[in-house]
This record gives sequence, C-alpha cells and structure tokens, in this order.
Amino acid sequence: MKSGAEIMNLSSRRFLIAQDGVLYRLADTTFNRMLRNPDSQAFPVLAGQRVRMASLIVELICGAPVRVVRSTFATLSFDDDGRMDSGIFTRQQWALAESAVDPALVGTKHDEKVLDAATRFIAQGGRWRPSASLARTINEAALEQVDCRRLLRTRRVAEPARA
Repeated sequence: MKSGAEIMNLSSRRFLIAQDGVLYRLADTTFNRMLRNPDSQAFPVLAGQRVRMASLIVELICGAPVRVVRSTFATLSFDDDGRMDSGIFTRQQWALAESAVDPALVGTKHDEKVLDAATRFIAQGGRWRPSASLARTINEAALEQVDCRRLLRTRRVAEPARA
C-alpha cells in the first residue's frame, strides 16, 4: 500500500441513556455478556429502570472516527438489582425482524395481508427515536467529540471515559 494511504474501517458504538438523561458508553463485549448471562452483569446505577439504547456504526479513517454510518434505537429493562431483562429485549428484536419480513411473505389477497398485531405491539415497545438534540449528543459521543461515562458493573458509580 502507498505511504499515506487512508485505511477505512467500521466500528460499533453502543450507548445507554438512563432515565435521568445521563449518557453511558457500553462496550459491545459487555452487552453480549448481558444477553448471554444477565445474572452475571449487574449495573446498580440502572436498577429498576427502562433505559434507551443507541447502537451506532462509525466509519474510521486511520483509526479516527469520521462519521456515523448507521444508528438504531432500542429499549432495555433492568430489574431492581440492575440486571437486564434479556428475554424482553430478545422478544422485541425477534418481533422487529418478523414485522420487517412479514410484508414480503404475505400473499396478495386482502385477507392474507392481516399481520399479527401482537408482534407489532411487542416490536413497538422496544423502539424509540431521539430528539434532534439527543441524536446530536449521541453522534458526538460516538465520534469522540464529547466525553461520556462508561457503564461499570461494579457497585461504584460509573466513571467518565478516558480518551
């Protein structure tokens, strides 16, 4: 490769927005552990809350974040001990996938176009849209233009991220 050539990569960034509006960066490995074994991943700062999650794909050039390529939004529920209810999240994600696929699989007759309303209701419960201001803050955090706290699973309060 030529000297000075720009190398482009993609990076996943995940953020949680607590009910008090605090933005936390959540490592993908931690989130995956939360899904696989929620009992081992307690976050007291989120105990008893339903929080919003933003998942972003960021373009990197030579390791530096330059733009947000994609963003999706979901909600997570935490029990009184700060453990995520992975069952609710998984049902919502499957319902979202099913609602996206259903229109392609439905026949052309009128009575065949009726979709399961329960699936749509479950899927809707896991979605949200940020305000323009919050979307800007999330993007700035994903591009490392502003600091945000990292979510810690210890009994300590979450600490600011180090650049």
